[in-house]
Amino acid sequence: MTKASNALAITALVLGCVLAATPVAAKESKPIQAGAASWYGPGFHGKRTASGERFNTDELTAAHKTLPFGTKVRVTNERTRKSVVVRINDRGPYAHGRVIDLSKAAAEAVGISGGGQVTLATL
Repeated sequence: MTKASNALAITALVLGCVLAATPVAAKESKPIQAGAASWYGPGFHGKRTASGERFNTDELTAAHKTLPFGTKVRVTNERTRKSVVVRINDRGPYAHGRVIDLSKAAAEAVGISGGGQVTLATL
């Protein structure tokens, strides 16, 4: 290969990476839901979730009523502006008015000790 073709190949590779990354970044920041969040854990640790895996309060997971299992969601606490990425592995919450139940680890990461208002964005 010549120097010109090497430079063209490198330019194409870099441009391809940049263009491929753009839709992901735009999709990442799109809020899908806002509302109350709570956390769950002590009585459920080690038990099977709706997805079939064992619940671990120390993992960054969450329960949502409709999002597919495995969906990654950025949860942002509206008061602290802290955010965490969780993986949906369970169904819920079943308490009226809540949009998501976080594992203990996820709740601690965003500063929720009982409940709080959050915004959800899928990744």
